[in-house]
Amino acid sequence: MAPYLGAIDQGTTSTRFIVFDHFGRIVSVAQKEHEQIFPKPGWIEHDADEIWRRTQEVIEEAMRAKELRPEDLAAIGITNQRETTVVWNRKTGRAVYNALVWQDTRVDDAVAEFSREGGQDRFREKTGLPLATYFSGLKIRWILKNIQGAQKAAEAGELLFGTVDSFLVWKFTGGTDGGMHVTDVTNASRTQLMNLQTLDWDSEMLEVYGIPKKMLPKIRSSSEVYGKARLDSIRNVPIAGLLGDQQAALVGQTCFHAGEAKNTYGTGCFMLENTGTEIVHSKFGLLTTVAYKFGDQPAHYALEGSIAFTGAVVQWLRDNLGLIQKSADIESLARTVRDNGGVYFVPAFSGLYAPYWKSNARGVIAGLTRFANKGHLARAVLEATAFQTREVLEAMEKDSRIQLKVLRTDGGMVENDLLMQFQSDILNLPVVCTVVKETTALGAAYAAGLAVGYYQDTDDLRANWAVDRTWTPNMDEETRESLYKIWKKAVTRSFDWIE
Repeated sequence: MAPYLGAIDQGTTSTRFIVFDHFGRIVSVAQKEHEQIFPKPGWIEHDADEIWRRTQEVIEEAMRAKELRPEDLAAIGITNQRETTVVWNRKTGRAVYNALVWQDTRVDDAVAEFSREGGQDRFREKTGLPLATYFSGLKIRWILKNIQGAQKAAEAGELLFGTVDSFLVWKFTGGTDGGMHVTDVTNASRTQLMNLQTLDWDSEMLEVYGIPKKMLPKIRSSSEVYGKARLDSIRNVPIAGLLGDQQAALVGQTCFHAGEAKNTYGTGCFMLENTGTEIVHSKFGLLTTVAYKFGDQPAHYALEGSIAFTGAVVQWLRDNLGLIQKSADIESLARTVRDNGGVYFVPAFSGLYAPYWKSNARGVIAGLTRFANKGHLARAVLEATAFQTREVLEAMEKDSRIQLKVLRTDGGMVENDLLMQFQSDILNLPVVCTVVKETTALGAAYAAGLAVGYYQDTDDLRANWAVDRTWTPNMDEETRESLYKIWKKAVTRSFDWIE
């Protein structure tokens, strides 16, 4: 068998292609950013065609860097920004409108409209999700209603919908010339159109949202051969793994037992806890989602706490305010002060996600005095990530009735020592990061490897997992609870800003 696995990690701000060896070590990597498009306040879009170009470019670059040939790859997995919605023409392959990004809030009015009858949780029992701007279903509805001729074309079978994984697989396997129109259970579970029990599109949800079933991809498992790539640099390599990015990180962290959890610090922050084959409906503001499904094995489910803005707030400090030159500079700026100086930053740029689900909230900076400076603001931005994570973890422990003993972490922000120490302090828990930081891409590679026999079972994957760094709590209880109490007060100031 070929020595390596490939993984496409198509994220919110960039696309990467990573080649891994059998032990999960990185052999080659290439990465390129794509444009963030902001037509109006609260509207966030991507150019799907640009994403496809960047995906081809990073694959070719990573393969060329190590002089790799297609036959060096046993399989390729794809992981992707979830909920981001692409609708394209099956005959031309072109998107009918820019992709609507998961953070986009333009369907606010639709959320309110559907909530009036049955409340925000009216679809939670069957989909695991509250009514929110986050998920794909209402985004599809917006495109069909607002792009001229789209509804009619969709009903005629001329348009296809997909989250980014589906769009890429279709492109890789031929596009207009017989491309496979598929998605996996994890991505499908983020549309608010899939029934968690049947793992199929729910006819009632499609009717309520006015979405023709013929435009939806076929739902498959997370680990199977969907087709073979036609791109020259990876020609005939099986595309064999599909996982939404947060579920991919759960797999990359080898959280295969009920009660094991991970937290990914990226554009947003996402904590997932494996609940096994049991569907656990949240009573404390979390999402119920599919964790993964490997081949013919039963699906595993998860509780998820989704936070919209964490790393993206650092980018905001860099790009919108110009307080730092590069994202990594935030740690040194935050270290210029001893503490937050009473400053709290609530980054509700697109409303609040878990555990509040308040789409009418907006970001606030609270506690400002003449004493406050840019160092305090930088520190408040980092601390906001840790505070929000504590809120999610507390909800997760109530829902699952399992008390976490350690938090596994991954993502770009784990490189920030100040943040991770504060995270351990505010949780009063050990926080660990793994030797391989790119666990999202690794999870996609693992799924692909299982599908083609590169790995025999999940025990092979567990053997690769190893701790690189551990942060342990070093804060007294009084300080911890005082900081958290004021944070909770600051959060309430963001509520109901939009009337």
